[in-house]
Amino acid sequence: MTENQLLTTDEEDELYEHHRIVVDRGQTLMRIDQYLKHHLSNVTRTKLQNAIETESVKVNDKAVKSSYKVKPFDIITVSMPHPPRETDIVAENIPLNIVYEDDEVLVLNKPAGMVVHPAYGNWSGTVVNALVYHFQHLPTGRNGEARPGLIHRIDKDTSGLLVIAKTEYAMAHIARQFFEHTTERTYEALVWGEPKENAGTIIGHVGRSARDRKVMDVYEDGSQGKHAVTHYKVLKSFKYTSLVQCNLETGRTHQIRAHFQHIGHPLFSDSVYGGDKILRGTTSGSYRAFVENCFQLMPRQALHAKSLGFEHPRTKQWMQFESELPEDFMAVLAKWEKFAAE
Repeated sequence: MTENQLLTTDEEDELYEHHRIVVDRGQTLMRIDQYLKHHLSNVTRTKLQNAIETESVKVNDKAVKSSYKVKPFDIITVSMPHPPRETDIVAENIPLNIVYEDDEVLVLNKPAGMVVHPAYGNWSGTVVNALVYHFQHLPTGRNGEARPGLIHRIDKDTSGLLVIAKTEYAMAHIARQFFEHTTERTYEALVWGEPKENAGTIIGHVGRSARDRKVMDVYEDGSQGKHAVTHYKVLKSFKYTSLVQCNLETGRTHQIRAHFQHIGHPLFSDSVYGGDKILRGTTSGSYRAFVENCFQLMPRQALHAKSLGFEHPRTKQWMQFESELPEDFMAVLAKWEKFAAE
């Protein structure tokens, strides 16, 4: 396992802005690749052209070609799939819901809406900001980047369990378990429709969409992305939606969300993967009002990291943790149960 594989990105991944340049008023017309070669240090023209071709470079929020001529007052942004290297993380006194703690590990129950790691647009209020306030000398890992204690992460709007390493030994030991897929991770999700089988396995490489790099697509032929396996079981059916249990064999970015969209059952209220629209049942009348009320109760994807299991780095004992569904998820489930009963 390489150092770059130490951080498992279960559910959260996005493009992070590394550079923002406002072109001077006196700038003459110049190709954007040439302009950036002069303004960014230690970057080859080939890398710049690759960044432009993958739409990592934008001018005034729009993708451009290498031949684009930079004009005065253009706003150029360069984004990458990894956050910029930040050495200073502000410690913030943010309460953490600690499920378990000892000298080696910490298990947290993360609320929905809380970002795990600081990044462009979310430099404060994250799990990491809280960790550096409450704990000293957490290991960084991953090439020395400032990722105190992080082994894996879950998406901002996914709630549930996270394990944090308090020592270098714990980070290496548990990171290897994630890499070798020997951890146990169970999620619960509310999805649109009723899967044909009450239990099954979804297999399909997960990789960035060619249309939108913030969205993940599933590639059945394995031509792109990374191998991903999600095992699922239907826990309850509500005619137009279903509560499913998902066990991750792999932990790819947006894996559950992308896999269930791929089989025609997007997660309820997932705006990124189309689940924030009425996908089953009528689109008018009292049913429409009912669904829209559910969207208001839970304006995020209906996904919760419910259980987490791993071998303790020192004792070698199996550690298993469970968390209850949060209030918004419970409220929406109660409404769907009542709907199905009626």
